Amino acid sequence: MAELGLGPTEAARRAQIIGATIGVLADLGYRRTTFAKIKERAGLSSTRLISYHFTNKAGLMQAVLSTVVMTKGEFLTERTGGGLDPADRRGYLRAHIETSIAFLRAYPECVRALSELAANADDADGWVMTKVLVDDLRVHGLARQLKQGQAEGTFGAFTPEVMAMSIAQAIDGVAAAYAADPSLDLETYGREVADTFVKATAP
Repeated sequence: MAELGLGPTEAARRAQIIGATIGVLADLGYRRTTFAKIKERAGLSSTRLISYHFTNKAGLMQAVLSTVVMTKGEFLTERTGGGLDPADRRGYLRAHIETSIAFLRAYPECVRALSELAANADDADGWVMTKVLVDDLRVHGLARQLKQGQAEGTFGAFTPEVMAMSIAQAIDGVAAAYAADPSLDLETYGREVADTFVKATAP
C-alpha cells in the first residue's frame, strides 16, 4: 500500500476491511452487503472506519474487485512457477483455463464475490467500471490473446470473442458442478477442459 501513502497500520486496516467485504459478499450476496454487516464481520468499532478508507460503496467495491483480480494473477504466477512467456499463446490459454478452475477451490470466497459483483454491476451506488473489468477478466482479455495468436499463426480460424465466451461458459459450468459437488476432481476437470480448447483453437 506504499503507493497510497499508507503506513503499516492503515494498510492492514484497509486489507482487513476488504477481506471482510469479500466474506460478506460471498456469504450474503451483493444486495445484503452493507457497511453494518462489514463492520460486524471485520470487528470494527464503527462504519465510519470504512468510509474513512473507501469514502463510499463504489470505492470499496473498486478495491474489492482490484484485490480479487490481483489475487488471481498471483495465483497464476505461483502455479506457473513465476509467470508465463507472453509469446507462449498456447501455454497462456492452458494456464488461463487450468488456473481459473483451480481457483474455484483455492479461493472460493473470491470466486463467489466476483460472481456477485458481476451480477450486480448495474448498481447505481457501485463502481461504474465493474462490468468493464469483470468482462475483461472473463472474456475480452483472453479474446485479445486468441486474436494475437491467430495473427502469429499459433491458432486457427475462429471468432476470438465467441471462443473466449465459450471458454468462460465452460469454466462457469465447472463452477456450478463444483458448487453442487465439492468432491469434484478439479485438477482433472481443468486439464481436460484445457485439452478440449487447445485442440479447438489449433490451426
